[in-house]
Amino acid sequence: MTTLKAEKRTMNTKAKRLRREGYVTGNIFGREMKESMPIKIVQADAERLLKTNNKGSQVMVEVDGQSMNVLIKEIDYDSMKRQILEIDFQALVSNEKVHSVAEIILLNHEKVTTGVLQQLLEEVSYKAYPADLVDKIQVDVGDMRVGDSIKVGDLPIASNETISLQTDLDAVVVTVTASKNDITEDEAEEGTDEK
Repeated sequence: MTTLKAEKRTMNTKAKRLRREGYVTGNIFGREMKESMPIKIVQADAERLLKTNNKGSQVMVEVDGQSMNVLIKEIDYDSMKRQILEIDFQALVSNEKVHSVAEIILLNHEKVTTGVLQQLLEEVSYKAYPADLVDKIQVDVGDMRVGDSIKVGDLPIASNETISLQTDLDAVVVTVTASKNDITEDEAEEGTDEK
């Protein structure tokens, strides 16, 4: 599991100033914490973290020598400046289900040569205990053809009894539709009959 170093921050220094000094601000909150803990993270460390982790990822945050098992809950990103502004974490409790999301990653999409592959769902919402958290769901779409679709209920996460899905099982994740340029077999045969 990835470990991120952070420091407690006082609210005397404004977030804008910390960002200018090369920090990303954040908060750690949780049911067993009396109040949320404002933190600051070195910008480069935050960028490194988000290269391999995303919203819904479980990581360890070390604050002043204390390690905390947390979930990345929110990422505030300024796309114009290409800068991470803030990351919020939820401290996990081992015997308590937590609400999270798992990112859907399509594999072998380059093998779909007929039709247009459309991803309609980017992530799945669910509840699970910390030990059962999933941050990525890989879906092999290499064998999909025009008219095929994969629903949330078809994903491996749907058959995991330790996870309570919050996203509708009938929601379509990915589908293959005919492209406007595709000629159906019937049309192709009609074209040859005329000659």
